[in-house]
Amino acid sequence: MRLFLIYFVLVVAANQVFCAEVQGEKPIVYFIPGQGADARLFKNIELDSSFEVQHINYFTPEKGSGMTEFAKELSLQIDTTRQFYLVGVSLGGMLAIEMGDFLKPDKIIVISSAKNRKEFPFRYRFQKTIPVYKIIPSPFVKMGARILQPIVEPDRNKDKETFISMLKDKDPKFLSRTVKMILEWDRIEKGENIVHIHGDNDHTLPARNIYFDYLVEDGSHMMVLTKGSLISELINEELVNAK
Repeated sequence: MRLFLIYFVLVVAANQVFCAEVQGEKPIVYFIPGQGADARLFKNIELDSSFEVQHINYFTPEKGSGMTEFAKELSLQIDTTRQFYLVGVSLGGMLAIEMGDFLKPDKIIVISSAKNRKEFPFRYRFQKTIPVYKIIPSPFVKMGARILQPIVEPDRNKDKETFISMLKDKDPKFLSRTVKMILEWDRIEKGENIVHIHGDNDHTLPARNIYFDYLVEDGSHMMVLTKGSLISELINEELVNAK
């Protein structure tokens, strides 16, 4: 009887270890939000249960930090000992592409973003030559974002409380320094293993400048939140096929 109990305990323990190992082997999907957002941006995204979800948390970069430097600092949140994927929106997509150069994820999915500065609209490229943004104080950058966001991207009104709350929580210095980071981004290569999902009604980064893989009808710059079901389907399709 004693031997049976010992055997039973060992079997249960081994099974628990096995289950823990299987759980630990789930590929991780890291979500990287846009400049004026945080993890709440992805609240309507539902991934296949075979993936584990983690969110990259922003902090205010040091003054003068560039896109590559910021990407390297944020990448410390990523466990590279396991299979992983990056999903980035807007600024998050740009950072994901920079991370791809040195982390080599299994796949990068960028949404409502640009893969290099060639995909920027003229008003962005122009400001690298004539940097008007440098004379705007940080508090005014945040104020301008709060005023212009509903005008430039009216689709955000479908869930304006979330957008207002996310932007309200942003450090003005974060917004100011990442504006500079975006406008001075000098990347010209596309990068590798990238899938691009874009909306045909994106006024921030117009689709006419983008080499996309999926074009979402009536998709705005905010479509990760406002079209969560459709975006979830596209993300899951790409991730499942990449496993």
